[in-house]
Amino acid sequence: MTRPLILGLTGSIGMGKSTVARMFADLGVPVFDADAEVRKMQGPDGALVPAIEAAFPGSTGPGGVRREALGALVFADRDALARLEDIVHPAVANARMDFLARHADAPLVVFDIPLLFEKGGAERVDAVAVVSAPFEVQRDRVLARPGMTGTKFADILALQVPDADKRARADHVIDTGTTLDRTRAQVRALVDKLADGLRA
Repeated sequence: MTRPLILGLTGSIGMGKSTVARMFADLGVPVFDADAEVRKMQGPDGALVPAIEAAFPGSTGPGGVRREALGALVFADRDALARLEDIVHPAVANARMDFLARHADAPLVVFDIPLLFEKGGAERVDAVAVVSAPFEVQRDRVLARPGMTGTKFADILALQVPDADKRARADHVIDTGTTLDRTRAQVRALVDKLADGLRA
């Protein structure tokens, strides 16, 4: 049975991964957005809400998971974060397999997975593209987000594989420290290159 070539798309916080994922989608490449799946499963009547409430009482409400409340419980506590991941990751994996089945006839699909290297996902894709930008650009983007502080940024970076390591392990690097048009050109060139490889 044939299946699409799976390109894992990843990058640290503030690197522009979501923007790059939209560029792939604009070119007609099916994109599985792990974060979007999690938001759906943690939203109103979401499939994961009962399990999360049971594990972290008071972290959910009528609108689903109260993200700030849950974040306060897990981000400074590695054991609590691991418990949450044990709930979330299997459900995301199932959603990813459903996505792959729906797009079995596509030549190329993208798995947009923020913690691809951190959680061992690189072994489950055919190639990895890392979205990267200079640290100063990354920092400015992240600190411009509502409610973000230097301390929160540092805490998030501490949980992520360093950008330099990600770039070293990547099959392809997409530079977002430039204009949107230049980034878009890189994405198009990568899609063309991968398509040529599939035809070869």
